Amino acid sequence: MQAKIFHATDHEIEHHLIDKDALYVINRLKEAGFKAYLVGGGVRDLLIKKTPKDFDISTSAKPEQIKQLFGRSCLLIGRRFRLAHVRFGPKILEVATFRSGENDSDLIIQDNVWGTPEEDVLRRDFTINGLFYDPSNHSVIDYVGGWEDIHKRVLRTIGEPSTRFKQDPVRMIRLLKFQARYNFTVVPEVQTALLACKKELIKSSPARILEEIFRMLESGYSSPFFHLMTQAGLLELIFPCLAHFIQSHQENEIYRYLTTADQINLYSKKTLDRSLLTSNILFPILEQEIKTHYLDKGRHPHMGEIMMLTSSLIKGFVTSSFSHFPRRHSAVMNFILSTQYRLTPFSGKRHLRTKLVHNKEFEASLIFLKIRASIQPHLQEAYIYWRDQYKNASRPPQVNRYSHPPKKRRYERPPRTQKKDIKAWENEE
Repeated sequence: MQAKIFHATDHEIEHHLIDKDALYVINRLKEAGFKAYLVGGGVRDLLIKKTPKDFDISTSAKPEQIKQLFGRSCLLIGRRFRLAHVRFGPKILEVATFRSGENDSDLIIQDNVWGTPEEDVLRRDFTINGLFYDPSNHSVIDYVGGWEDIHKRVLRTIGEPSTRFKQDPVRMIRLLKFQARYNFTVVPEVQTALLACKKELIKSSPARILEEIFRMLESGYSSPFFHLMTQAGLLELIFPCLAHFIQSHQENEIYRYLTTADQINLYSKKTLDRSLLTSNILFPILEQEIKTHYLDKGRHPHMGEIMMLTSSLIKGFVTSSFSHFPRRHSAVMNFILSTQYRLTPFSGKRHLRTKLVHNKEFEASLIFLKIRASIQPHLQEAYIYWRDQYKNASRPPQVNRYSHPPKKRRYERPPRTQKKDIKAWENEE
């Protein structure tokens, strides 16, 4: 297959957006005699005028050669898919060797057969992720038609869609992720294969699927993503309780919570905590459970009952799901959800508890109350009250700079009585 080369005059990639350390790694590999390019999502984002979050590198150098070149700053990871992580302080750049090999029917279980750039790109998931960028001459290298698909804003698999989804079912989640994030159109043959192959998803690693879900919750596009997951029938395979709740409620609060959290993640420097993000999909369910078990029967539950119901809800959600939340994650989520009924009690009477405000998870609960107040403006007063209480509790005690602290009394040890003095006193007597 002949590659199409697009030069600097053909595109408007802003070179200054490329990570300097990524450029350093590529130059170092080239100086050592290897081929090296930016690849995947970084190239895609540069072409559609988005600042890339990741800068992945593909090279002809084998993992051991990369390790030898970068020494102690390089860590080799993975068995099935051997990778090099080159570290620059807390930042990690992923460097992968060009791969080859095909698997037309089963799941990919061996992925360390080295190949050429063309062979490597043919094994990737979607055409929009199959572009190389050579920063030395500012050229984009296209073997699979990704350049055209990006400009047409369409999503297409590299190779036959059903085969590609069976090889790695997580690609179906990634397809909907790109659709939600970029608002690209899925071509008909890929959409048909998605619906036909969706049950293959449960052959994947639960941990890997959960990580994809977490990343989408953090992305700022979780609301359209969960909507697409529900439409495609993938959500009921992963979180059946959530899918059932969404399908049985027309005016669904979950999407409103996700949309509000998306706005925060898109425009804030710091991404919301994962436990807080998953609370968005469970709190409307908890509200419905409280309504069914207590409010519709004419009584308000006390805190003990709310805590037990919250714990039961999270346990039932986790055990029925294909991908399970870690225990620590569930514990924090339990605190966030149940604490909402301390911050906004049914009685309307606030009880300031210093111990509650000093809890290390209180800040996450306060942020979740802020999300609730964005959806239900009448809660704004409660949010402001608890925000001020939290600020006051976190503020160090004020020192009056115009007064001096009282001087400490210096302890003076009484003079030690010598034996000879005692004898002299005895003689005097």
